[in-house]
Amino acid sequence: MAACLFIVVEGEDPGFDTFVNGHALARNEEGLHRLAVTLHVDPLLDFFSADEDSMALLLEQGAGDPEWARNLPAPQWFSGQEGLATIQALIRFLADSPAALGSETAPVLIELHEYERVLAKTAALGLRWHLAASWR
Repeated sequence: MAACLFIVVEGEDPGFDTFVNGHALARNEEGLHRLAVTLHVDPLLDFFSADEDSMALLLEQGAGDPEWARNLPAPQWFSGQEGLATIQALIRFLADSPAALGSETAPVLIELHEYERVLAKTAALGLRWHLAASWR
């Protein structure tokens, strides 16, 4: 099963495409976490939160315990600007250091640019977001 990290924008329909391909980011989460700490920005998983829809998807895919899911705290939401600070710091570093993640640097950069596009629109519209996960 492959993990995927994706963006959930608060509300029914934000009015723009929120699709991001988060497979490379999920595969490289540990390295990106260390990099974020080094760059003094929030690591990606600091933006993780499970809303009811995300939790239902995880349970449907066989990830997680239904009892545990019933006791989750309310979802946390973040401003687009908060996410952009992390994403843009990672983009700058990886663009200047293409060997940082080996052969994964290019796919990670592509996905970070997708995140940047969605979070810039989220910020411009004053909406909030969080990171969610899926296993496929």
